[in-house]
Amino acid sequence: MALDEKLLDILVCPQDQGSLLLIGDEFLYNPRLRRAYRIDDGIPVLLIDEAVDITDDAEHQRMLDRASGEPG
Repeated sequence: MALDEKLLDILVCPQDQGSLLLIGDEFLYNPRLRRAYRIDDGIPVLLIDEAVDITDDAEHQRMLDRASGEPG
């Protein structure tokens, strides 16, 4: 289930209040903090304690590539 564009426009990271990138239908990603928030059945789980930290530079780049539509 895809997230609605209007919803994406208003969702922000709960930690820094910045915008998020949609990664397929799996994650909302904050590239500034390198933190990924999962999407369960079309519902974003924007809980800091449940976010995944992306510490690997290659994985961070894959997330950015996927957000821009490039294959990853």
